[in-house]
Amino acid sequence: MSHPTDVVVTGLGATTPLGGDVRSTWAAALAGESGARRFENDWVEKHGLPVEFAAMLKVKAEDVLTRPELKRMDPSAQYAIIAAREAWADAGSPEVDGDRLGTVVSSGIGGIITTLDSWDTMHEKGARRVLPMTVPMLMPNSPVAYVSLEFGARAGAHALVSACASGAEAIGYAVDMIRAGRADIVIAGGSEATIHPMPIGAFAASRTLSLRNDDPEHASRPYDVDRDGFVIGEGSGIVVLESAEHAAARGARVYARIAGLGLSADGYHITSPEPSGDGQIRAMRSALKDSGIAAEEIVHVNAHATSTVVGDLIEARSIRGVLGDDADHVALSATKSMTGHLLGGAGALETIFTVLALHDRLAPPTINVETPDPELVLDLVRDTPRALPGGEIAAINNSFGFGGHNVALVVTSV
Repeated sequence: MSHPTDVVVTGLGATTPLGGDVRSTWAAALAGESGARRFENDWVEKHGLPVEFAAMLKVKAEDVLTRPELKRMDPSAQYAIIAAREAWADAGSPEVDGDRLGTVVSSGIGGIITTLDSWDTMHEKGARRVLPMTVPMLMPNSPVAYVSLEFGARAGAHALVSACASGAEAIGYAVDMIRAGRADIVIAGGSEATIHPMPIGAFAASRTLSLRNDDPEHASRPYDVDRDGFVIGEGSGIVVLESAEHAAARGARVYARIAGLGLSADGYHITSPEPSGDGQIRAMRSALKDSGIAAEEIVHVNAHATSTVVGDLIEARSIRGVLGDDADHVALSATKSMTGHLLGGAGALETIFTVLALHDRLAPPTINVETPDPELVLDLVRDTPRALPGGEIAAINNSFGFGGHNVALVVTSV
């Protein structure tokens, strides 16, 4: 399928467990570094947490933002603002009519830290001590609201919530906004801040987190036979998208093109993926159809691959089911092995990784895979980056979420 409006990526921004910006994050990913580390507080002893580590931001928000910004924003919004400012500057801080500028920034969980801290304040000190900015801080559209205010974006401010697929779906919605003529430029991505005892305890109770407390850096191990769950992470990834025509008119540098979007729902279970991978397959096939890209043109896949026992192989079989024999020449990367799982921010950060993989012709590595699962039917990039072919190439970024949300994006080189 061809679209009258091509959508290109002109700006990238991030703050992650690997670095405080895109450049340092990407360098750390190519170097195979892990962002996981033990908590430096009393949470484990105080709350009896069974998990003693997470993938926390490499550069703290308080080292970047002003004190007033920190006081009026939940961390989920803080991270989004940091990433959005970098992405906008990276795009050349384009001059654009606010009526033609949109924002789509999602969070899978929203302002959970503000919610929990405010309840503690009310419980311990009474209602009069609850901050008047509490509701604007905790609402799940807070990150996109602050981004839209920051840049005067009036074409729309949207916050799609689809659990761990939220960041990728936000980028897909931004593509649709530009294709539909609603905006010339859209700032899009995801942000998450859930490093707090309650969410960690809740994820641990659902048996989705790794319990490798003695070795956090090697805990996230997608496709390894000894994988035992994901490592919770935090951070934000933001991209600046615009119509190819608009980008060309202002002489913008273009990283890649977001060529296709595929969405589906499992309709199966609130947390478990549908065993046959039918929903994931439908999402990828839809993305390929939407992009007009053939299976043989796909050279790289950034997998959702969280390091759960069941989920990793369902996705691997789904990729093989979509690409068939063409999967044999695909370089598969599972970057959550390094970043941990950023939940609502994951799909956006991994879109950035996919864009840079095509731009730099390097597929990032998957670390910690000591014994690959014998049922893995794909060519996994392990430990060191792998060169990608020259010419026009394409990649898929997969993002899936609790509730059966499936999002696939097709990215092409320029």
